[in-house]
Amino acid sequence: MLSWAITFLVIALIAAVLGFGGIAGAATGIAKILFFVFLVLFVVSLVIPRMRGSV
Repeated sequence: MLSWAITFLVIALIAAVLGFGGIAGAATGIAKILFFVFLVLFVVSLVIPRMRGSV
């Protein structure tokens, strides 16, 4: 998931350098969404085993 976010971020940077503002904005938005989804899933994967171990 994180690799997809990084890929879209690189696409956004390349598009911005080449002057494609619309594509750069869309790719940046997708990268942000994927990063936050990755972050939430990462935190959940850290919390769930600790909750199961304490029960």
